[in-house]
Formats: sequence, C-alpha cells, structure tokens
Amino acid sequence: MQTTEAPIGIFYASTTGNTELVAEKIVIMLAGRAHLHDIASEGLAAMPAYKQMIMGIPTWDFGELQEDWAVLWDALGQMDLNGVQVALFGLGDQIGYGEWFQDAMGALHDLLRDSGAQMLGYWPVDGYDFEASKALTEDGLQFVGLALDEDGQSGQTDERLEKWLAEVCIAFQAG
Repeated sequence: MQTTEAPIGIFYASTTGNTELVAEKIVIMLAGRAHLHDIASEGLAAMPAYKQMIMGIPTWDFGELQEDWAVLWDALGQMDLNGVQVALFGLGDQIGYGEWFQDAMGALHDLLRDSGAQMLGYWPVDGYDFEASKALTEDGLQFVGLALDEDGQSGQTDERLEKWLAEVCIAFQAG
C-alpha cells in the first residue's frame, strides 16, 4: 500500500483485544510507515511528534467511552491539533447495542475537531444495520471514521480496512 512520507502515529486503547488487533493490522498494512501506541500504557506523550494520526476507539455498553480513553479525555481535549490530520476507526456492536453504535468514535471525532485536527477518513453507512449513532456526519450518509463490528461482521473487517486505509493514505498525501 502506498503511504505518506511522514510516519503515521497509530493510537488506540483496547479492553477485549479487538481494537488492538485492528491497530496491529493497520501497522502491518502501512508497511513500516506507522508507529503503534497503546494509550493505556503510553498515554498521549507521543502524539505531538505526528502530523498524521489514526486513532482507534471502541464503544462500550450504552455509547460509553472505553476506560483508557475516558481517563485521558480532558488532556486530549486540551491538545493543540492545528495542522494535524486524523482518521478514526471505531469498534462497536450494531446488533447488541444498535442504539449507540459507534457513539464513542463520534465523541472522539468532535473532541479532536474542536482541538483543531483536520478530520478525514469518513466511511459510508451502507452495509450496516443499526438504530442510531452519534458517529454520523450531519447528512447521515457516512460515519466519521471506519466503523467495524467484530461481533456481527468480523468477516468484512479486512476488506473494509484495506479500502479505508487506501483512501486515508491518499487523503494524507493530499493534505
């Protein structure tokens, strides 16, 4: 996969391991251009070193933030992200928690956007079956990042990830 010249920071937190596995897949697909950071053990200290980042966040229960993201939420909101390009991927369960599908990704998007980040990597809602989401664009036609469901659609993860990463890399190069 063709990537940008600058290194890409991959930041994630994972409780069950699903978000971590996706983050590791991204690092492999970006063939040495990305550096992996687990915010649970590393915090946010490495973020200022990157102008391009991909962040992964799962949604818990009724639209809640994953615990490691929640702990660092205020500090992340105080960062100056002007000039930083950010793409998001989120994990959620559209069947078991269809009323809150990808809500944490939506909250992360808004926090980063409000901190000056240039948000990219939006993804179409086609092929999903959920009741509501705070991770939708204003027109409701796209998620604010790649939506993954390892509980109900794990067989589509790799294909979605490949297509999304190709689009994100083009957007990184254009920016």
